[in-house]
Amino acid sequence: MKTKITELFGIKHPILLSGMSWISTPELVAAVANAGGLGILATGILKPEETKDYIDRTRKLTKNPFAANVTLYFPGAEQNAKVIIAEKVPVVNYALGKGDWICKAVHEYGGKVIATVTTLKHAQAAQRDGADALIVTGHEAAGHGGAVTSLVLVPSIAEAVKIPIIAAGGFADGRGLAAALILGAEGISMGTRFMNSVESPVHASQKAISSQLDVFSTVYTNKVDGLPARVMDTKGARRLIKRKLNPITAAFLSRRIAKIVGLPWLKVAIGIMLMGPKKAMQMARMAEGFFAFRAGTMEGDNVKGVLPIGQITGIIHDTPTVKQIIERIVKEAIEAQKAASSRI
Repeated sequence: MKTKITELFGIKHPILLSGMSWISTPELVAAVANAGGLGILATGILKPEETKDYIDRTRKLTKNPFAANVTLYFPGAEQNAKVIIAEKVPVVNYALGKGDWICKAVHEYGGKVIATVTTLKHAQAAQRDGADALIVTGHEAAGHGGAVTSLVLVPSIAEAVKIPIIAAGGFADGRGLAAALILGAEGISMGTRFMNSVESPVHASQKAISSQLDVFSTVYTNKVDGLPARVMDTKGARRLIKRKLNPITAAFLSRRIAKIVGLPWLKVAIGIMLMGPKKAMQMARMAEGFFAFRAGTMEGDNVKGVLPIGQITGIIHDTPTVKQIIERIVKEAIEAQKAASSRI
């Protein structure tokens, strides 16, 4: 299956692995790359030296193209971006910030850049900044999806930009890939489907639960990590939604942020305080969210932790290998296209 995305990145199938913290590890990224897709290495919770190690490990596991992401909103993101650029990762994915300097640096060594967006405004800004493609994330997605569903968001942005787009949020099978192509996308990016795979590092109990959930089993809130995000509806999620924070708590939690990203605590604390009360509260929730996401993904703890998961979990009922997932989706997409043609 050839699209503008497969040609742009030199991959076999128009299927991407979303860059999910704690989940999109070198092993999972390489599995996707070896199966013909494009895996995005998650670096948001890594220190710069850890980011380099992740890149090195990925290169040992695959000879195919792969990507690495940087969430510009996170403290320490610039340092990680510089490592990714210095290592000349083939594809760089950025989100939640202005990426013109990333585009310039990556293009200088011949790499490609994908910007992740949830609005038309940000899509057009990314195009102006030099992004080669966009991941357009709809409301159905796990984690930080937008306010508009993929069915509406994808075609609205596809007709407004000149660069190819990749649809994210609500995709897990061949029907979804075929639908995305019809809507104007050149491929799909999946998080929840790959989260529930053999190679995924997510706790086995969470994979089992994911296979049993319906499409109504998630909650969308900005009270987990400070940004609107979709997670599994659990005691842990409800606890964080009810939790109230204040400036003193924000200052205390800034220690956690500093430790995670490997920056001096005083520097992080001052930076957070200078953002103002609203941003400080947002950063405090981000610190709590980091630890909650880790407990949910790696420890299977749904009381202290939370698991980012998309509404598409309701049609996922097994835990196959990455290779099986990709081969199944491509086959189903071709069959879905033929079936749609026969009905039109």
